[in-house]
Amino acid sequence: MRLEGVELRRVRMPLVSPFRTSFGTQTARDILLLRAVTPAGEGWGECVAMADPLYSSEYVEATADVLRRFLLPALGAAPDALARHGAPAVASVLSPIKGHRMAKAALEMAVLDAELRAAGRSWARELGAVHDRVPSGVSVGIFDSVAQLLDVVGGYLAAGYVRIKLKIEPGWDLEPVRAVRERYGDGVPLQVDANTAYTLRDARHLARLDEFGLLLIEQPLEEEDVLGHAALARQIATPVCLDESIVSAQTAAAAITLGACSIINIKPGRVGGYLEAVRIHDLAAAHGLAVWCGGMVETGLGRAANAALGALPGFTLPGDISASDRFYATDVTEPLGIVDGHMTVPTGPGLGVTPIPEVLDEVTTSVEWLPL
Repeated sequence: MRLEGVELRRVRMPLVSPFRTSFGTQTARDILLLRAVTPAGEGWGECVAMADPLYSSEYVEATADVLRRFLLPALGAAPDALARHGAPAVASVLSPIKGHRMAKAALEMAVLDAELRAAGRSWARELGAVHDRVPSGVSVGIFDSVAQLLDVVGGYLAAGYVRIKLKIEPGWDLEPVRAVRERYGDGVPLQVDANTAYTLRDARHLARLDEFGLLLIEQPLEEEDVLGHAALARQIATPVCLDESIVSAQTAAAAITLGACSIINIKPGRVGGYLEAVRIHDLAAAHGLAVWCGGMVETGLGRAANAALGALPGFTLPGDISASDRFYATDVTEPLGIVDGHMTVPTGPGLGVTPIPEVLDEVTTSVEWLPL
């Protein structure tokens, strides 16, 4: 394939309600979308970086800058690699540039979508999906009161979500988890996500979560504290799942070897793209680890791609693949919903979804065309 240029489009998407985690509270998403243009058509990518460097060192303004100044010029200087190998060449061409995995993932996503649309192949088929629908879990933020949390959880269960994930932090952990268990029973698959809010000194406190029969505790310690996670895993019965610590198949292999986790949350943006996400899936399956697909409050573009990824055979736990209306009153694509707790995996060419022009224009805050 030949890439003519890439459009960087910033959009602002208000959330239907504030989403609070240990990092802070979001009321809207500042999102960078990429449109890759080729002689055969176009493809879309979505960058999952947040407005501020809280979840990771990347943030929206920086991803736009590194794409503009380094990543796109590097890809433009390697037309032969792209022509011979297509989207799989993107990662190798960009490898000399350190880090910036979310920006690289968005660019690879746009190129791969363009390639698959032109060939009439679906995202799910390309990644190796074996299911036509995936179970939908929902991530529930931190609230001002337990009563408010219980009402929200009840609403999601009534909507059909098959798994609940509670965000936790020091001071908001045992009480809300106990309340959800007491109100909705042991039959509700329940897990918690700390987003690095604790230290190994909290091991005894975190062990008190064991009584609630959780599916897992996600990323309790700092992302670089892999050894700490290994030590924690030996002190608690709740399975430890890594999120922020896993940024590549290489780091996943190290964490597995050290015994730092028994479950991995795979977020394609965090690991540098969907092709690397598949490699982590394959690695985990070879070692007998469960994986699931995490979410980053994506639009319908990223949501459709995640649904396809979650349809691979090793994704044995429900992911954060919620319906569009979980976060957005109006999505930039046709809304993706759930039926009987499951989302249908798109089967059309490429991502299987496309932005609706008038909706996209309404939420766009800036557009920049970068020819190659």
